[in-house]
Amino acid sequence: MAPNLQSGGRLRPVDLARGHGLSTQAIRNYEEAGILPAAGRTPHGYRTYTSVHAGALRAFLALVPGHGHPTATSIMRAVNQGGVDEALRLVDESHARLLDDRRTLQAVENALRDLPPTTTTTETATEPGAALSGPGGTFVGPLAAQLGIRPATLRKWERAGLVHPRRDPLTGYRVYEEADVRDARLAHQLRRGGYLLDQIAPLIAQVRAAGGLEPLEAALGDWRARLSARGRAMLAGAAELEAYLRERE
Repeated sequence: MAPNLQSGGRLRPVDLARGHGLSTQAIRNYEEAGILPAAGRTPHGYRTYTSVHAGALRAFLALVPGHGHPTATSIMRAVNQGGVDEALRLVDESHARLLDDRRTLQAVENALRDLPPTTTTTETATEPGAALSGPGGTFVGPLAAQLGIRPATLRKWERAGLVHPRRDPLTGYRVYEEADVRDARLAHQLRRGGYLLDQIAPLIAQVRAAGGLEPLEAALGDWRARLSARGRAMLAGAAELEAYLRERE
């Protein structure tokens, strides 16, 4: 809703606030934060705003859903201080983060799609380093062989929190149960996609929290929807920011 201009094209804080469901204190806070240009003052010291301030407020509120409050604040502050190039750099960085998030989502979806069925080996081992599967789980040797990696890599993943094998009470060997094998396979796929261990760990944690891969499908769908909403919000924010830049000119 466009605010009602007072005499001389002036706006009161309440005029700006009312159309967006904000308080007049919020308008003052935005000005102090540099989101809005400095207000004019009446002879009695009251703040007065113009259509330029109204455009700044529209631009900021449109930027927040796509870029977040801190980044939207930094963008508006840069514009109002004459740093348009800096503001555009911040916009570009935000778009780059969105692209990274899309690539991460795609990597997870690819990893889940490429996961082979979980199998358990039941052969007999003669050496601790080559220990095969025991009842209820898989030992480090056969799992490493199935994945085409070294047992030391699995132990490194354990230290990074990607897998949580239990210890056999008699031998002390690591035993990877079905969920551990699933997590190791998922970690392997993501590592092949170029992801670092500290990037993989929270994704594995999501799989565990979801109780497996099937519940994660719904989470991935929600993730995809949120990324699409964020992308569209960025488009809307860009339109209002461009309009504000033109109005300032």
